[in-house]
Amino acid sequence: MGSLFRSETMCLAQLFLQSGTAYECLSALGEKGLVQFRDLNQNVSSFQRKFVGEVKRCEELERILAYLVQEINRADIPLPEGETSPPAPPVKQVLEMQEQLQKLEVELREVTKNKEKLRKNLLELIEYTHMLRVTKTFVKRNVEFEPTYEEFPPLENDSLLDYSCMQRLGAKLGFVSGLINQGKVEAFEKMLWRVCKGYTIVTYAELDEPLEDPETGEVIKWYVFLISFWGEQIGHKVKKICDCYHCHVYPYPNTAEERKEIQEGLNTRIQDLYTVLHKTEDYLRQVLCKAAESVYSHVIQVKKMKAIYHMLNMCSFDVTNKCLIAEVWCPEADLHDLRRALQEGSRESGATIPSFMNTIPTKETPPTLIRTNKFTEGFQNIVDAYGVGSYREVNPALFTIITFPFLFAVMFGDFGHGFVMFLFALLLVLNENHPRLNQSQEIMRMFFNGRYILLLMGLFSVYTGLIYNDCFSKSVNLFGSGWNVSAMYSSGHGPAERGKMVLWNDTIVRHSRVLQLDPSVPGVFQGPYPLGIDPIWNLATNRLTFLNSFKMKMSVILGIIHMTFGVILGVFNHLHFRKKFNIYLVSIPELLFMLCIFGYLIFMIIYKWLVYSAETSRVAPSILIEFINMFLFPASGTNGLYSGQEHVQRLLLAVTALSVPVLFLGKPLFLLWLHNGRSCFGVSRSGYTLIRKDSEEEVSLLGSQDIEEGNNQMEDGCREMTCEEFNFGEILMTQVIHSIEYCLGCISNTASYLRLWALSLAHAQLSDVLWTMLVRVGLRVDTTYGVLLLLPVIALFAVLTIFILLIMEGLSAFLHAIRLHWVEFQNKFYVGAGTKFVPFSFRLLSSKFSDDMA
Repeated sequence: MGSLFRSETMCLAQLFLQSGTAYECLSALGEKGLVQFRDLNQNVSSFQRKFVGEVKRCEELERILAYLVQEINRADIPLPEGETSPPAPPVKQVLEMQEQLQKLEVELREVTKNKEKLRKNLLELIEYTHMLRVTKTFVKRNVEFEPTYEEFPPLENDSLLDYSCMQRLGAKLGFVSGLINQGKVEAFEKMLWRVCKGYTIVTYAELDEPLEDPETGEVIKWYVFLISFWGEQIGHKVKKICDCYHCHVYPYPNTAEERKEIQEGLNTRIQDLYTVLHKTEDYLRQVLCKAAESVYSHVIQVKKMKAIYHMLNMCSFDVTNKCLIAEVWCPEADLHDLRRALQEGSRESGATIPSFMNTIPTKETPPTLIRTNKFTEGFQNIVDAYGVGSYREVNPALFTIITFPFLFAVMFGDFGHGFVMFLFALLLVLNENHPRLNQSQEIMRMFFNGRYILLLMGLFSVYTGLIYNDCFSKSVNLFGSGWNVSAMYSSGHGPAERGKMVLWNDTIVRHSRVLQLDPSVPGVFQGPYPLGIDPIWNLATNRLTFLNSFKMKMSVILGIIHMTFGVILGVFNHLHFRKKFNIYLVSIPELLFMLCIFGYLIFMIIYKWLVYSAETSRVAPSILIEFINMFLFPASGTNGLYSGQEHVQRLLLAVTALSVPVLFLGKPLFLLWLHNGRSCFGVSRSGYTLIRKDSEEEVSLLGSQDIEEGNNQMEDGCREMTCEEFNFGEILMTQVIHSIEYCLGCISNTASYLRLWALSLAHAQLSDVLWTMLVRVGLRVDTTYGVLLLLPVIALFAVLTIFILLIMEGLSAFLHAIRLHWVEFQNKFYVGAGTKFVPFSFRLLSSKFSDDMA
């Protein structure tokens, strides 16, 4: 694992791959994941690249494998997923694998088609048997013995010249029978009545059990119908209406003997179809089980093969078309492994001429690589969500590991809630290899990926809960309170002390609603609580006032320290990129501006805590008033915190006022001075150096040639500025905007850290309200059934604690902690304008083929 403080040093390398060994070399590189390829064919269409045919072949194999996975899932056959990833197949085995998969696909499609056809025939025969059984009760008379069915209107009512009436006299009775969907019965009957003008008789009966539709496979309710009609024309209309409503029409037997014969034939065919269908399904399952054994390895191999050809399409050919040339970004620490991977690929292909590589100089900005493990990955993702770090700049993730859970815990400080969160995260950490956690839903997977963040947040919340002495809104008395109530009684003091101090007696205790402890009375305050806040404050009426003052000052102190640390980290960036003038002209004025104002505020807070005691607390000046007077210069003198305070404050204001013009104009004027050919200090380029494209000052610092160390007698060497693109106005405007943002941000960002106080207060009060409304009510029930009432009260308290205080309040504190890091902390030194190093690695390919292809 590399350093978390800075991204790793990268270099640009050229790979010379023989045409016969390129596939094997990239397969070896993909297994190790060492390099990121650059596209050398950006102006070439994807359809005109060299290996587009091989990519299409891989896509065809993916289509076949997706069909196999679909059929295997449909047959409820488990898909085995191997623990080891098979390597990419050799080129000579690809055609053989493609032929096998194509034969298997053709066989499966034929067997599946035959199975569906048999199944459809079986369902139709079953419907036919149900139709014959139900329609047997519809007609009680035999049609053969009633050839002249005389249910027509009398002739005298119709005109003798009406051809249709004459035609109906010789018409025969016909039948249409079948099944229709339950939802179409009413519309079907209306259509028959309107089209056939009432010369049809429709009889319905609902089937007892739903049947599967042979066309769609859906199980629905069916109605059996029998339509009696007269004449061929009406019969044609009836059949067309049945087709329109997708009725399943079956032949209707004319005699009982014919019905019986058809029924016997149907039963025989159904039994035969059942036998054939079972054998077909068994054979299909055997084929699918055999295919399921190797489908995992085939899917992984095809994915690797396709990735290799995509990378080969990014390479260019030399003039002889016998050698592939690739350009890759590679960490300098992995150059040895890169050479060894090329040797392995050449050895596996059996080539006589090995592939080789060499590094080439470049001034392009390399990608950023910061190696992480399962513990640091979550914190690095928090930083990368703001922006991937610029190449070789200080990485905030190293410090976020501590500061992020700590600032969260300051807002979420509760021993009980933090311990529950810690146990939940510890459970995830101990079971991190469980397969169900890796394949869980999105929300649960999000908790799982941040399990180590939750672990530290819970652990730090336990610590801050001990400092606040807050456990489910109640205090815990571990070491005994440092306040003694009995020392306030007048009987314990002499007559001289009774006259000077306000002490208690029995009358005061009985008639006073509020009693005040005086720490100046001897014996009342015996010393501070060993850890955190004294538990007696939980009983005090001014508890909220005391905690507000404590947490507000603590938030300001933590915020100023956090921001100052961010400015100091910027110094390391300037040292690394050899821009020492930024230290003198930017970082030091920023530090002076911050410390002379807000650092002095911290000094006053701590000085007042240390100097003033309980006896002198009443004459202690207000820090807020003193801080305001620092800028207003009041005419009347104040007592102040210490002697000589006015002179110290004026000196600090003078230093602040002098740092502002240096911050605004120092850097632009210095770069202009360098551009005019003056000698420089603190700027050097030692040979070939990779640089960042982060600001306009690079334009002024980049000359026509680099200057080696030792060319000048100055400490780091210098060079003359000969850049023609130097734009003083642009540099001045950029620095002015940055300076205004910083100066105003020092005020707004300091106020922004007060969210530590606000959210801590809100969490404590919400926890107290929940305890008061539920648990206290349940505990005060003093009846026979009080225990029975207490059980659901505790259960409701636990549910509300988890969903409101742990999840909602925890998410709120989490988001505010992210904001404090992104805006208040990282903008002091972190540019975040880089690109992430994405290596060509087979480990980045998805191995969960069942979800992707199902």
